[in-house]
Amino acid sequence: MSEITNEIKKRRTFAIISHPDAGKTTLTEKFLLYGGAINLAGSVKGKATARHAVSDWMEIEKERGISVTSSVLQFNYGGFCINILDTPGHQDFSEDTYRTLMAADSAVMVIDASKGVEAQTRKLFKVCVMRHIPIFTFINKMDREAKDTFDLLDDIEKELGIATCPVNWPIGSGKAFKGVYDRQKKEVELFSDTHKGTTTGEVKTVEANNPELDWLIGEEAKTTLLEEIELLDGASAEFDQELVNKGELSPVFFGSALTNFGVETFLKHFLKMTTSPLPRMSDQGEIDPMTEPDFSAFVFKIQANMNKAHRDRIAFMRICSGEFHAGMSVYHIQGKKEVRLSQPQQMMASERRIIEKACGGDIIGIFDPGIFSIGDTLTTSKKKFAYEGIPTFAPEHFARVRQEDTMKRKQFVKGINQIAQEGAIQIFQEFNTGMEEIIVGVVGVLQFDVLKYRLKNEYNVEIRLETLPYEYIRWVENEEIDISRLTGTSDMKKIKDLKGRPLLLFVHEWSIRMTQERNEGLILSEFGRS
Repeated sequence: MSEITNEIKKRRTFAIISHPDAGKTTLTEKFLLYGGAINLAGSVKGKATARHAVSDWMEIEKERGISVTSSVLQFNYGGFCINILDTPGHQDFSEDTYRTLMAADSAVMVIDASKGVEAQTRKLFKVCVMRHIPIFTFINKMDREAKDTFDLLDDIEKELGIATCPVNWPIGSGKAFKGVYDRQKKEVELFSDTHKGTTTGEVKTVEANNPELDWLIGEEAKTTLLEEIELLDGASAEFDQELVNKGELSPVFFGSALTNFGVETFLKHFLKMTTSPLPRMSDQGEIDPMTEPDFSAFVFKIQANMNKAHRDRIAFMRICSGEFHAGMSVYHIQGKKEVRLSQPQQMMASERRIIEKACGGDIIGIFDPGIFSIGDTLTTSKKKFAYEGIPTFAPEHFARVRQEDTMKRKQFVKGINQIAQEGAIQIFQEFNTGMEEIIVGVVGVLQFDVLKYRLKNEYNVEIRLETLPYEYIRWVENEEIDISRLTGTSDMKKIKDLKGRPLLLFVHEWSIRMTQERNEGLILSEFGRS
């Protein structure tokens, strides 16, 4: 077996998803701590540790204590090379998360033990189900007062419609949280203080039938544990690797990311239960990393201005097969030409290191001179296949954007175009005007704040936003239709995107039907194509 195939086998690439504040970024930090990638872990809101999480690098993220863009982190642990995609939990940035999930082979769902399944978890979960990727559940914040453990499992099964299989079981919660019981090994793991979670701490394992356990956790806790285990053995689903791979059964783990309780246990089990990089669909059938020798990758994210000192753009790509070498020439399918991939980097959020090579399963950042778009395929294969495109979601909020200082026209156009290429916002123009007035569409209103903030801080341009009443957008699919002659309703607005494709905006849903009735043969679609 070739060296490259061995390297690909070691790769694990997963995304972490959750509702805001469930502790996702903190958990990511702890993985890095165990992987030896950082010596001292920070938390998102940690006052005692006074450090920001490594994966939150934008100033606005540090100010608000939330993740705004997905970041990519890589570390080694237990002979595996792990790529973590940390996604924004806040629904206003869910578009970024959807795209990121396209680059992952499995997902870790973090749930707050005191709240159970929340709205955003449901939404993200649907995307995972759509892709049939394995989902692992980490029930976090057991060091705080939690819901009944059986109710939590019930909640996951009812809300998300997926069977659960607890791999371990918590002993108490809040101040009484002592540790977890490993069902397979029939051992209790007791946790020691980890200095507010900044160090790994010690773990003590005791067999469940050891009389020493009575005084370690207390007789009452032990009796409760034994009763719950008995109940669990009779009621919960058996572990079945095949169902996990299909995304129909979710292994469940308990712990506290803030204090590191249960984090390493989860990591060990997770690595055993996940597979190496999987085949991906292209326009020429499945491309399997184990058999395809040529390099191929697709762009799933573009991020501008990660480095304040240099105005740069990084295209994040997921390598699907073969080996990558710095400076190699590859064929850019959508651009129909050869390009050299320069300055390849691996990320630790904003800290990067130049890399010489990477292989299938890895995520790398490439300097982008402005030629790449989200969903592009790059390959050295003679077959010149293209991977499936990434859907663009319809924005739900619209605003007219004007610059305060007309002298800064150039910076304004550059800034707004670059942010749009990242996919965070979509920009449109009035049907018969130029770039003087721009309409911006976003998935969540918080994106407007980020746009304002970034234009001011990165491009030194102040803008005024005037929100518009439109809620629905449709792409016009008929190429032959003359848009200027289209007859619609009074609340309809004709606009075009940057590629000049015609679109319609509506205030009311019924106006869409009316417009279709008035214009025979008009085909409108809800999704754009990247």
